[in-house]
Amino acid sequence: MENTGSRKSILLVDDDPVTTAVTGGDLEARGYDVTTADSGEAAIDILAESTFDLVITDLVMGSVGGLDVLKKAKEIRPQVMVILLTEYGDMDSVIEAIRTDADDYLVKPCDFEEMNLRIEKCFEKMRLRNRLHIYESILSVCPVCKKIRTESGMDSGSNRWVPMEKYICDRPGLNINSSYCPECARDFGEFDIDIGCDF
Repeated sequence: MENTGSRKSILLVDDDPVTTAVTGGDLEARGYDVTTADSGEAAIDILAESTFDLVITDLVMGSVGGLDVLKKAKEIRPQVMVILLTEYGDMDSVIEAIRTDADDYLVKPCDFEEMNLRIEKCFEKMRLRNRLHIYESILSVCPVCKKIRTESGMDSGSNRWVPMEKYICDRPGLNINSSYCPECARDFGEFDIDIGCDF
């Protein structure tokens, strides 16, 4: 079942029913669609049937822990965001989680405001990844410096890498102009700055 709504979907995994009830209630109050699982096994079963934008999972549970949930979530849907929760602040576990492609971690008990901030950062990271994926499907983009490979103006078979802004400006037939949205244009107008824009 694919999540097609505008509300972000979160799978919350913890074997403590109080944590899932309280944290889940707070996340729902903030506008997220929340599904809960009371074990790693249950989480993996849910992940096999439904897709989520974010998985928040306790690190230490029964025989199937948070690292197992993380690995399975990324295997099923690599673009899913995963935040791991731990009561112990165990740096070895945190390092292993980051190596296993966790997007963030929090030490329990979690402050709701801090958790919400981390969630928002994860969703911003997701938006940037999705945008870059679109660019990369159209152009050859370096994943590190974000330069674009172009062969224009070079000998046959040669490549050169240029910043994205230069590539766009150098493309024949593209007319790239700066533009202002009405709100920003009004802000300039309040300071008697003429930007050549009627609003």
